[in-house]
Amino acid sequence: MAKFFSKKDIKEQRKKKSLWTRIKDVALMDVDVMVKGLDTASIEDLEQLLLESDFGVGPSLSIVDSLTAEGKKGKLRSEDDLHNLFRREIRRVFEPTAGKTALNRSPSGPTVILVVGVNGVGNTTSIAKLAHRFQAEGKRVLLAAGDTYRAGAIEQLERWAARLGCDLIKQQAGADPAAVAYDAASAAVSRGIDVLILDTAGRLHTKSGLMEELVKMTRVLAKRQEGAPHEVLLVLDSTLGQNSINQARIFHEKLTVTGLLLAKFDGTSKAGFAMAITEQLGLPTKLVGVGEKLEDLEEFDPDRYVDKILA
Repeated sequence: MAKFFSKKDIKEQRKKKSLWTRIKDVALMDVDVMVKGLDTASIEDLEQLLLESDFGVGPSLSIVDSLTAEGKKGKLRSEDDLHNLFRREIRRVFEPTAGKTALNRSPSGPTVILVVGVNGVGNTTSIAKLAHRFQAEGKRVLLAAGDTYRAGAIEQLERWAARLGCDLIKQQAGADPAAVAYDAASAAVSRGIDVLILDTAGRLHTKSGLMEELVKMTRVLAKRQEGAPHEVLLVLDSTLGQNSINQARIFHEKLTVTGLLLAKFDGTSKAGFAMAITEQLGLPTKLVGVGEKLEDLEEFDPDRYVDKILA
């Protein structure tokens, strides 16, 4: 007896496939498509697929337009042709920020890095990896426990500092984060520190009062050292998708974010949102977390990104 599948069943089966397999299902479904180009229904399906994968409207439409044009010219005759097109178009999204992916450095005095993000994205672990990266360059690193609210946050950073062998500036639980920032900036200058990295309380981007505390921290740092903070790194969970775009927009409006750090990038191929953020906000992706070890923090590489997204 034949088994019939509902639209819901078919949709669930599609979700189990990789993004690249679903793209091929639409764009290389038969010889007719490869010779004549995509029909209207296929174009709409592909647009919807890319939007659901958080590519953003601009990148999605650009990819579909290029694919449609090349298909009509008979240039999409194999999976390799399709893959090369996607690689080219995705790289094009990141071209405007290609010269901005290196971490900013202070021309004089300590480089001050403020690390921000919502709860649970991996801020503290990312800070430890970042500190380890600077230490590998021979830099003296100072950490500051600006998350004075979450239970155990100070102790967690304290353990990382001990493991890394670097100093930590802290105050008691519930203290004003801006006061911690001031103390840390002062200590960094007096101790001849190369890099100061400040932890902040993970907070919902929708909580305006908490966001204002971050703004206060940046003002305090700027008063203590010209140009500080030199980096405002927004940590995003690579597995979360569309919500990351909203987070980035609000953090950027409040703080002028200088770059993204994609945590948990090794565990997902869902980080299409980085394209949307770059296209909409002009923010560069600077670093990606690719594992649990301290050394598992890498500079952003568009080619590696494409391979991961289209895995």
